[in-house]
Amino acid sequence: MGMDRAARSRADAVVPRPRVAVVTGGGSGIGRATALELASRGWSVAVLGRRIERVTETAHAIETAGGEALALAADVSQPHEVDGAFARVLERWGVIDLLFNNAGTSGPPGRVDEVGGDPAGVDAWRGALDTNVTGAMLCAAAAFRAMREQRPGGGRILNNGSIAARVPRPASTAYAVTKHAITGLTRSIALDGRAFGITAGQIDIGNADTELLAGFSAGVGALQPDGSRLVEPTFPAEHAARMIADVADLPPTTAVHELVITAAGVPYDGRG
Repeated sequence: MGMDRAARSRADAVVPRPRVAVVTGGGSGIGRATALELASRGWSVAVLGRRIERVTETAHAIETAGGEALALAADVSQPHEVDGAFARVLERWGVIDLLFNNAGTSGPPGRVDEVGGDPAGVDAWRGALDTNVTGAMLCAAAAFRAMREQRPGGGRILNNGSIAARVPRPASTAYAVTKHAITGLTRSIALDGRAFGITAGQIDIGNADTELLAGFSAGVGALQPDGSRLVEPTFPAEHAARMIADVADLPPTTAVHELVITAAGVPYDGRG
């Protein structure tokens, strides 16, 4: 006996699949806040970071709230670790809809002559490039491959650039250079992704209250161009996370190329 019309409709109905996001640097700061915000909106989130205990904490918080999460330990500067982590995401969910490319380090402080004139500074410079630039490229490459090959194809890559990609702090050569490089990476991905339905954008964040920002201020205020120190205004990382999730929630027909969010009053429109 054939099924009645209602039964056929139920059988033919397509079960919506989960939206899947990968958040790098998800063990703390903006990465953790973004992973939690995405999960609160129904995203399944792969939380990737160097320290398994930190990303596990984030994943546990998501699961405790009823969401789906996967904790992944990986050094983003190592191709085999990145590829292995993204393979596990695909094994779990089969697709990647969003990459928030957030993992980063402040790098060595100092003017260009200070960084380049000290062997330890040069080593630290290379380390910052490995994490902030090579790591972002490798994660973007893994996500791009998945988004290009999955059916239906497409996805969104969001890179954390920082306002240092636009206006550097004094004595922050390494960090500023790596973040300017993120702009080139973002624009290249956006251009090359057109044919595959892949969009790319950059989020430039200024003075979210995180461990990374604390490193710039070191408790005595941030160095200003005139040599003084200023305790600059900050804002909660959760506010940046809401904006990132808002972009992620947009339909794939809409691309957001660049966004800037800062604490009100932060020295940005002219650093001094």
